[in-house]
Amino acid sequence: MRIGIFTETYTPYISGLVTSIVMLKGALEKKGHEVYVVTANLKDFHYHYDEENRVLEIPGIPTGIYDSRLTSIYPLQAVNIIKKWHLDVIHSQTEFAIGTFARLFAKQYNIPIVHTYHTMYEDYVHYITKGYFNKSSKKLVEYLTKFYCDKTITELIVPTVKAYNLFKKKYNVERNVHIVPTGIEVDRFFKKNVPVKEVNALRKEYHLNRKDFVLIFVGRVAEEKNIPFLIHVVDHLKKEIPTIKLFIIGDGPDKEKYQKLTQDMDCEEQVIFTGKVPWDKIPAYYQLGNLFITASKTETQGLTVIEGMAASLPVVCMDDVAFHTMVFEDLNGKFFKDEESCEKVILELYNNKELRENLAKQAVIQAEHCSTEQYADNILIVYKRAIENNKKKDRFGILSKIFRKLRGEK
Repeated sequence: MRIGIFTETYTPYISGLVTSIVMLKGALEKKGHEVYVVTANLKDFHYHYDEENRVLEIPGIPTGIYDSRLTSIYPLQAVNIIKKWHLDVIHSQTEFAIGTFARLFAKQYNIPIVHTYHTMYEDYVHYITKGYFNKSSKKLVEYLTKFYCDKTITELIVPTVKAYNLFKKKYNVERNVHIVPTGIEVDRFFKKNVPVKEVNALRKEYHLNRKDFVLIFVGRVAEEKNIPFLIHVVDHLKKEIPTIKLFIIGDGPDKEKYQKLTQDMDCEEQVIFTGKVPWDKIPAYYQLGNLFITASKTETQGLTVIEGMAASLPVVCMDDVAFHTMVFEDLNGKFFKDEESCEKVILELYNNKELRENLAKQAVIQAEHCSTEQYADNILIVYKRAIENNKKKDRFGILSKIFRKLRGEK
């Protein structure tokens, strides 16, 4: 099968979305499929086509939002390259410019298009409106989401029940909605596969000793991740757990603001900002921890939770439906609803080593169900359905044209 993945961002940019696409491409190629990637060029203002790795980069204008670029919605130079690939299916991973291009190309060349919905946009509206026009803005988001994820595609994929319910229960979408949890290369994070020398070098770099109780957060350092919540929790616990540390692994627009917050709260010693970490070094950072923690309420799935579980870390997370397919109370982790309950959970796990170890064992077992191979198999089922449905639609379209001609209609 020849598959075209259209995405706004790709390597070397680091994000959960990029990780999922890299994993999917690799897993599909291992199964013998040809996978092409169409993305924005984040380096310069030229077209780049890496024929060996099948990656086409389209130039665009910087938007000022992270490293994103606004590309043309129908770049002719790209069209001339892509049509030579003779794609069997297109997999869109974005609703923006590249996603619009995917839909236009699919329509022109009659190629079935599958779309994965990654972002709960309604959760981000108030960051833009600052509390004004929230209701009307959410209606606009609903309209655009339904248009891009319902009217212009062949099949829709969502990673969790949370996103499924958005389309089926709130937006009343009638089309097929496939729940396919994103997979990762879980074995990269297994403790046995991470060099001890790398972990020890990091312990030395950050002046950690064996008595330190380390909480690990991995992700974009931005408002939607609710990082101040974690900082406040650590500040409240530093007297009861003198050895507590919070590692905030990643970079983002609010890093300096949160560093200032830790200074103001006098917990610089407890909260460590690592900044951007190379993709291949991330597994060693997980091994510094005793727990994985996140207070985010805007995830559709949260791939770093799976990474943490694969690294043998019990998960402590916000009680949000996005995590319910991966984290199970008292099996591989614990949920909290507010700062007070979060503090109680951390204290309980700090004082109960046996419970931590049992949760850690089950975390690894649960993570093994999230492999890239399983992910690719599930995605291929959707691709095949999209191809078959497109053929049916095409047959009906031909019959409709014949009947119209017989009736003398244009």
